Amino acid sequence: MKIHRLAAVAAVLGMLGFGQSALAQDAPKAITIATEGAYAPWNFTNSDGKLDGLEIELANDLCARMKITCTIIAQNWDGLIPSLKVGKFDVIMAGMFITPKRLETIDFTQPYAVDPGGFAVAKDSELGKLGVSAEKFNLDDEAASMAAIEKLKPLLKGKVVGVQSATMMREFVKKYFGDTVEIREYKTTEQHDLDLAAGRIDAIFAQQTALTATLSKPEFADYTLAGPGFVGGMFGLGTGAGLRKEDTKLKEMLNTAIDEAIADGTIKRISEKWVKTDVTPVK
Repeated sequence: MKIHRLAAVAAVLGMLGFGQSALAQDAPKAITIATEGAYAPWNFTNSDGKLDGLEIELANDLCARMKITCTIIAQNWDGLIPSLKVGKFDVIMAGMFITPKRLETIDFTQPYAVDPGGFAVAKDSELGKLGVSAEKFNLDDEAASMAAIEKLKPLLKGKVVGVQSATMMREFVKKYFGDTVEIREYKTTEQHDLDLAAGRIDAIFAQQTALTATLSKPEFADYTLAGPGFVGGMFGLGTGAGLRKEDTKLKEMLNTAIDEAIADGTIKRISEKWVKTDVTPVK
């Protein structure tokens, strides 16, 4: 399903300065990139205490293409945007969706990934018995997406659904299922994963690729992805790198590097390595 087209990206980002001349700025020779470090397999801290994952590998690739030195650090999710704005670091690569609300305060590159949101539940639950669907509904198509959501509501009625705080996942469940389920918020996805495995909640809603990684662990043998995936709407254009609005030259450099990584199949290769599927945006 072709969700993101070049024209859509250009229209939204163009209104916020995409393509403006950045020649007045010098190209940076070194930058600091922040990630959450707690969102496997996109970004996480491995057993050696080092940051790893899809976005870490991609960040290093983009920096090599730009021929600049990059330092990657971990930062709590809820501090990412405020810390970026005050100059603690220069770029965010942390599974962050490009949304109109975020574009009010920071800028983004073009998307480097598109990944639907979905539910994980017990296999023997009403929703779990249906299993995962290959369908992906774009929230911008209100009629089709609402029809899919209405079909899910009876299967989730009265259930406790875990979501990460201050994310579009939380906003999605609140908006579309707030009258149907009890929402329980967590600081990190790792925390709601643990509560699902322990039976303290009935479901979690997150990016399907992250859920696939979670469900591959032995303790989640009785759980499954269930229902369709959701994109667009409040989930924006996809996942991109956040940066300050004034850093136009850095944005230009990152967009060129992302274009190259899409064109030569690097994003496809990296995403298939880490999340077992191709999350390359379609232009």
